[in-house]
Amino acid sequence: MNAFELNNQHLAPNRYFDRHFECEAVKILPGEYFVTADGIMIVTVLGSCVSVCLRDPVRCVGGMNHFLLPNEGGPDNSAWSDSARYGVYAMEILINHLIKLGAKRSSLEAKVFGGGNVLRGLTSNTVGERNCEFVLEFLRIEQIPVVASDLLDQYPRKVYFFPSSGKVMVRKIKSLHNTTIMDRESEYRMRIRHAPKSGGVDLF
Repeated sequence: MNAFELNNQHLAPNRYFDRHFECEAVKILPGEYFVTADGIMIVTVLGSCVSVCLRDPVRCVGGMNHFLLPNEGGPDNSAWSDSARYGVYAMEILINHLIKLGAKRSSLEAKVFGGGNVLRGLTSNTVGERNCEFVLEFLRIEQIPVVASDLLDQYPRKVYFFPSSGKVMVRKIKSLHNTTIMDRESEYRMRIRHAPKSGGVDLF
């Protein structure tokens, strides 16, 4: 996971002004996340990865992550697999930073996107399916309600999240002009597969 200084929001490197929506925006890539209490739009593009848009609707604090499970396997009834721990980390670090901005864990709501079967040649037990199964199970266990979702299918998605209002817009990318999305996710998957295991995550 990328780490950036936490002030009133969790900074990400790809900040820009979106002329279409006429607002400040942040684009997050695989392995990144962003949280804010301001009117900043968060944008990402998903293939087989998943993103969770988490928000406290009372305090209008929200954030989004972008992650995938690097290996085969997923959650079971007793413990998270080594692969799923990447997803646990991605979720807990997002939740923890939302709490630092004043959100209450008991008030969080989730909107979940991604998990498309976009990696050619994978027809069963796909990466996207495992990512979707993991994130829905995690949210169920943590008792965070899923108020909207757009999962699976075969197309990449571009997700626009407005944390101040909770609005999410999703655009299916049905015509790819290059392989950037798949190349980026494949490189990210290989990177975390070979990363050394780190310590635990502080829970709040």
